[in-house]
Amino acid sequence: MDLDSTAAAESGPPPFPDGLLDWAGNRGGGVRRLFDARSGRPGEEVFETNLLHRLRDWVSRLSAGEEGVPRVVLLVGGPGNGKTEAVEATVGQLDVALGCAGRLAASLSESYHPKSGIVPRLITVDAGALASPQRVLQLGVVQDASVGGHSGRTAAMLLVEELDQAISATDSAYLCCVNRGVLDDAMIHAIDTSLGRSQDLLEEIARAVSLAPDAPACWPLGGFPSVAVWPMDAESLIEPTDKGEEAPARKILRRAVEPTLWREEGACAAGPACPFCSSRRLLASPREADSLLTMLRWFELGTSKRWTFRDLFSLVSYLLAGSGSGHGTQSSDPCTWAARMIERDMEAAVGGRPKRESSGAIFWLVAAQYQHALFNRWDKRAAASLLRDIRELGLHDQSPTAMGLYYFLQSRSGGHVPAMIAPLLDGLVDLLDPAMASPDAEVALWGGAVRFGELDTRFSRSVREGLEFAISRRALSTNERLLLERLAALDELLSNPKLRLKKPTAATRIQRLVRDFSCRLARRSIGARQAIVPSAVTLETFQRVVADADGHGHDLREIANQVEDLLNNGHNFDVSLTTTFGQPLPPARRRATLVVARRRVAPRYAAHEGRPRPSICFLDVELGATAQPVALTYELFKAVSELDAGLSPASLPRGVLALLDTTRARMSGWIVRDREVRERPLILLGDAMSIESHRGHFVSTKRGARR
Repeated sequence: MDLDSTAAAESGPPPFPDGLLDWAGNRGGGVRRLFDARSGRPGEEVFETNLLHRLRDWVSRLSAGEEGVPRVVLLVGGPGNGKTEAVEATVGQLDVALGCAGRLAASLSESYHPKSGIVPRLITVDAGALASPQRVLQLGVVQDASVGGHSGRTAAMLLVEELDQAISATDSAYLCCVNRGVLDDAMIHAIDTSLGRSQDLLEEIARAVSLAPDAPACWPLGGFPSVAVWPMDAESLIEPTDKGEEAPARKILRRAVEPTLWREEGACAAGPACPFCSSRRLLASPREADSLLTMLRWFELGTSKRWTFRDLFSLVSYLLAGSGSGHGTQSSDPCTWAARMIERDMEAAVGGRPKRESSGAIFWLVAAQYQHALFNRWDKRAAASLLRDIRELGLHDQSPTAMGLYYFLQSRSGGHVPAMIAPLLDGLVDLLDPAMASPDAEVALWGGAVRFGELDTRFSRSVREGLEFAISRRALSTNERLLLERLAALDELLSNPKLRLKKPTAATRIQRLVRDFSCRLARRSIGARQAIVPSAVTLETFQRVVADADGHGHDLREIANQVEDLLNNGHNFDVSLTTTFGQPLPPARRRATLVVARRRVAPRYAAHEGRPRPSICFLDVELGATAQPVALTYELFKAVSELDAGLSPASLPRGVLALLDTTRARMSGWIVRDREVRERPLILLGDAMSIESHRGHFVSTKRGARR
């Protein structure tokens, strides 16, 4: 069936952007149920991932009866990671590989839709009997391992039993979706009940799905070749697969902006001013699409979080169709809502007493564009003081623009972002808000490159000057130009001596807010389309370092050298003997310090055979013949980069200082127990005396004189 024709057909799903509302994770379109064609598959296809490649290879080997192929497969991760899609795709491939002619998939589908409506936790089917030619193969599927049983048998107990039976069997395959919490509970149950083999297996699984630098192989599991596990929340959906295929996120975005799935050109009720249709046109451009995906990947690197499939579908739905709830956002078809906002804005332009619906319409229209929906945070605390100043100047009955600004800021108190992705977008704004990008950052506009500082200077003088400069560079959308035109008129009104004589301080405060608001609006509009964000160069470099996590790259070696300088004191490493971890150092004259040779720091080789692509780099800190791993977080990487640019070590962020102090404390604990160090100590007492070993005796030295 032609999917595009189906989307356009009267009996099929509504055209976009209305149809995109069902992509949100809180709607039916965003939640997939096993073997249920009516449940959510927003992209209408299964997006290729590294896991699907492994599962396809596993099916091929299993159906061929290959020796040594894992018989137990665990897919580990939380909701929205695509576990259900992976299981369904694997069953379909196994059906084909075994020659079941659809009978295997049909049998499982029937089991997952019983007449009683109660789906068993474990569903077992005789796949070998359905195969052609027939063979001996039982297939067990657990779609959700968090489901418990009867008579008080918890999900953890059942998982332990199922794993024990699956490992012992030689003529079966066990496919299970499990989250980390159930795995932990299962391990605790195995320990409490002294199930030695199950405990060893679950401990190995827990280590394999962790981000520890010495984590064993996942596929197959180290020490348990009959088991394969895969941490589905460890890989990025923003990056291409290991086979060079497009990233799932790019395919999702391309599907969302496919012109044939949207209303025909000119059929939008809001016309060219529709923020959703204009966002589609922008994100259909390679530059804007690449910039969005780049920012999403930088968010992952900067926060160590991952966008799941459900997150991405919800994000795309929000950016291209709005939230669908709350004041100031549409509660029906997005284009119809935009048309209604345009009508209300025309009412505000006619004049009359400012009303909430009409005065704020143009602000909400601009905020619905994807750039401003992505970076949606405004200072809602300014709304109360703004209203007081507006009333002092008597503008509450005269200026729809001033009241519209108040209504808009007030509406930012919550509810305008879907709850499912609100925490992620908050983190995105904290890390990547273009409004906070360096004034020296350059953006490519019509007529040549422009520094953000040039924009800031013009808007600081007047909104009109900034607007005319942005228009001359073709940097704004129609709605943005209209809004800034009105803000420019308000700015000029606030400069009128007759108005300022009433309350000059109030006029100055409103004017400052209007100019700052206008500049932020322009910065976000331009910066989001080109990924001009704070610390963009540092993030780009860190992305390159993480991609080279095997430790052979020059950048990682350079970072290791800089961390080494931070940990050591010149050519020595100092261990405080008078304080414990977390205590402040006493005055210099009361300190006792053990001095040892400089500790070396080197990149740690990240073995990824049978594991997901490394998502974090580690450094090895020398501890005698061994080494202590230290995670190279973005915060540490950024701090080291800023030190290289001239930042004082005393100005390092608290998180970085805590990481360095913790590392030093662990190193110190090992060093003071090292026999070689104890036999050849150099201890500094205060600021004028040292103790060292000389010919089997301890000798104190002061100012070069031996005592």
